[in-house]
Parts: sequence; C-alpha cells; structure tokens
Amino acid sequence: MNHFFSLENKVAVITGAAQGIGLAVAERCSSAGAKVILADLHDCFDLAKRLGGHSIRTDVTDEEQVKALMDKALEIYGHIDVIVTSAGIFSGYKSLQDSEAKDFRACFEVNALGTFYCIKHAAAVMENGGSIVNVGSVASVTGEIHLGSYVSSKHSVAGLTKTAAIELGEKNIRVNCICPTTVDTPMAHEEGGEYLIESSKLLVPLARLCLPDEVAALVHFLAADDCGYINGQLVNLCGGMTAGLNERAMNKLIG
Repeated sequence: MNHFFSLENKVAVITGAAQGIGLAVAERCSSAGAKVILADLHDCFDLAKRLGGHSIRTDVTDEEQVKALMDKALEIYGHIDVIVTSAGIFSGYKSLQDSEAKDFRACFEVNALGTFYCIKHAAAVMENGGSIVNVGSVASVTGEIHLGSYVSSKHSVAGLTKTAAIELGEKNIRVNCICPTTVDTPMAHEEGGEYLIESSKLLVPLARLCLPDEVAALVHFLAADDCGYINGQLVNLCGGMTAGLNERAMNKLIG
C-alpha cells in the first residue's frame, strides 16, 4: 500500500525549531519519516534526541552560521531535501510614526535576511532537488496596524519566495510560502498583542486562532513529493479571513 505524503528517507532542516511553529513542524516531519535537523538560537538537544535527529545552534542573521548549518546537515546525512524557515521575530506593537529604524532592522535581519541566507545556502547543496517552505504570515499579503516593521519583513519573504521559485525551478527545487493568521504560540501572547488575538478571532470565520499543528500540516503537505507541481505560491492559512467579512464582524462594525 502506498503511503501518501511520506517524508521517508528525506532530510528536513527546520529553523526556529525550539518552540511554536518550528517545534510543531519538527514533530510532524519526524512522524512522517523525515530525519530532522533542528536549528535555533536555543539548544534543541533534548528535542532532537526525542525525534531521533540532530540539533545545531544557529543564528539565522549570521550568514556564515547558516552556511555552516547546511554544510553540517549535508555532512551528517549526505543530502538535504526539505528546508523550513520558521525562525521569526517581531519588534513590538508600534505605529509607523512611533517606529524606529532599529525596529525594521531587527525584523528584516531575522525574517527577511534569515530566509534569504537559508534559501541561498540550501540551494547550493540540494543537488537532488527538494522543497523549501518559508513561513510567512497573512501579513505577507495584507497590512496590519502597529506591526509595520513585521509586515514589511514578511512581505519581503513573499517576494523572496516567488523569486527563488523562478530561479531554482530548473534545479527541481520548489519554493513556497505559508501565510497563517495569528497562530497560538508564545509570540502571539506577548504583552500588547491582546487586541490582535481578539481581532483575529472576530475576523476569522472559524472564530479562533490557528494552531501550530495546523501550520505543520500545511508545511508537511508542501514538503512532500506528492505536491511536486506546487511552486512559487503564497498559501493562505487564514480560516477564511481573506475570503471576506463574516457576519459577526459585520454586526460588530455596524452595531
């Protein structure tokens, strides 16, 4: 019997693997048969041991560390098949007028440049093709008040995804970007974001936050060979929010 969406014998490198989306992705890829390399600023040794993989401490804002990550993964397993760029930050909740250049630099260094470094150095060693899944956000395709630096950096991830998909297609490397609404992770619950959680529940027709395991399921889908013709796409994971205004939100607006 064929096993659909198997990642058996594939090697998956996951950044930001210590918690939240990255943690869920690591567990999902491992359960689907992949050998996992967990990259994070924090030590993932215990998690990697539980999943039968390896932990490599990596700062994605440092290009040399990212290159070393890919080289080490290649040294350990001999090939790399899947890259998931889930390392990400935001610079707090501020209007554009209250934001500073340092807020934008911080977001761009991790979210945009970190993604760029992973694409660049993964593509150099993915000799048999593969799948790169970038973790963007619904903020990759829309605006969001008080998150200008984050939104700008996530729009950059969308542009990187499309450009990389075009350039790497002939190497049989597919590049896609997932765009979730607010995900129920520690970052979403940081102080000051209460309005974003409540507005997400209101605007999403399903009336709840996205779960990390639901993000991981979409990553798994895009990583598998079954999806070999999906390339260069921004895939919304928004519970229907981008489809339009639901009745609850409309009533709130006019009530």
